Amino acid sequence: MGLPFAKLHGAGNDYIAIDGRDQSRDWGELSRLMSLLHFGAGSDGIVVVLPSDQAQVRMRIFNPDGSEAEMSGNGIRLFSKFVLDRELAVPDSGGLTVETMAGIRTIQPTMSNGKMVAGRVAMGAPHLAPREIPVDANVTGDVERVIDLPLEVGGRTLNVTCLSVGNPHAVYFPEEDVDDFPLNEIGPFVESHKYFPNRINFEIANVIDRSRLKARIFERGAGETLSSGTGSSAVCVAAKLHGFTDDTVEINVPGGMLNLTWDGVGEVFLEGPTVEVYTGIWPD
Repeated sequence: MGLPFAKLHGAGNDYIAIDGRDQSRDWGELSRLMSLLHFGAGSDGIVVVLPSDQAQVRMRIFNPDGSEAEMSGNGIRLFSKFVLDRELAVPDSGGLTVETMAGIRTIQPTMSNGKMVAGRVAMGAPHLAPREIPVDANVTGDVERVIDLPLEVGGRTLNVTCLSVGNPHAVYFPEEDVDDFPLNEIGPFVESHKYFPNRINFEIANVIDRSRLKARIFERGAGETLSSGTGSSAVCVAAKLHGFTDDTVEINVPGGMLNLTWDGVGEVFLEGPTVEVYTGIWPD
């Protein structure tokens, strides 16, 4: 009969959502096939609904290359819309709790006419120590934080700030406009650099003022994406660590605008839209 699915996007970051509670499949291979632009449905990966004994529901997320990701800020918002619109779970007064590989995350949905139209995600506190990202500790001069670590890639020296928001990120603030930066050329070198044993996501950002940034994102296992919740969270944290911005910022990514808040100590909060594009049946 085939596999029912829905395609959704949040600020241009698109995922295919699947109810996998009664399914047994090779989800990584399915993500690779479904994510293909011309031969599949085309997406930045898939999110799979599974039962949880720790939260109201469990999310697994897979990249277009078939690898499993720990967390996605946009992905978990879209996952939550899929779950709530179909009443696969019902949030309580504290929101919807979701088990991920990065821990339990809570989503506060914004509902309209019984549908989730936006969501605020508690992304957890960022991890800054090299071993927690992970970054090869032998190449860092600070055991507590990885700020302005020089990378020699593609004939350039990039001073990157590294952190984890459930998955690893390296953030670079170029002097040039991010639109002019050769992200698709440099991104693969950063993603697979020897300093990063689990590979890494790579973000570049311009500071517009203390409340606004402009960014582009190269996702591990996916390439450049129009948006990323964890990537935008990483940009927010890195900018705050450098003293460039205040606690709350708007981040303009190619797919739209995301709102981020981090006070420098606790959790990062991400807020953005959720849109269902279409539903379909994937042939077995």
